[in-house]
Amino acid sequence: MRPEPVWKKASRSGQANACVEVATNLPGLALVRDSKLGASSPILSTTDAAFATFISEVKAGTFEI
Repeated sequence: MRPEPVWKKASRSGQANACVEVATNLPGLALVRDSKLGASSPILSTTDAAFATFISEVKAGTFEI
């Protein structure tokens, strides 16, 4: 039986519900969903390596708005 995702809310979201949740407890995967929708949210699935690269790039300020 495959383990269920363990969802964690973004650390910078505070008490707000306008954020994302991430599950990184499944081997090789990172799952992302909208916290406002909870279990009914669509889930973005990527590799854990790609997600780690994305987070590093965000922290480095690589992306411009």
